[in-house]
Amino acid sequence: MKIVIANDHAAVELKHEITAYVRELGHEAVNMGTDSHESCNYPEYGEKAARAVAAGEADCGILICGTGVGISIAANKVKGIRAAVCSDPVTARLVKEHNNANMIAFGARIVGSETAKAIVEAYLNARFLGGRHQTRVDLIGKIEENR
Repeated sequence: MKIVIANDHAAVELKHEITAYVRELGHEAVNMGTDSHESCNYPEYGEKAARAVAAGEADCGILICGTGVGISIAANKVKGIRAAVCSDPVTARLVKEHNNANMIAFGARIVGSETAKAIVEAYLNARFLGGRHQTRVDLIGKIEENR
């Protein structure tokens, strides 16, 4: 699987750990974030990664900022993106199973590296369940079409 990983200045170290972990799991990791600790604007990185996922250039994405919220909001502005903030592995599994999330986000100031790895593993191992969940994902798509 090809996975884009984007981050801001608050998440440089965690991004490196998660990138290495994704590769350990046998996936391709593409860095679309900053490697600098200098203050930067997370929306730019969230949008860049989201556009790659929406265009089919990557299978999914991982977003990391201070809380995971800001970068996920930016990514969710891109048509076709369903980015969900996850602070635990159960949520990460459920956002894939129920919402078919194509990106996850978490906060470097919120979760530690071991929890972040567990979140990533749970998300990557989960599969969309379809059925009644597909109906709901379709409804989300209709909202997006009517913006």
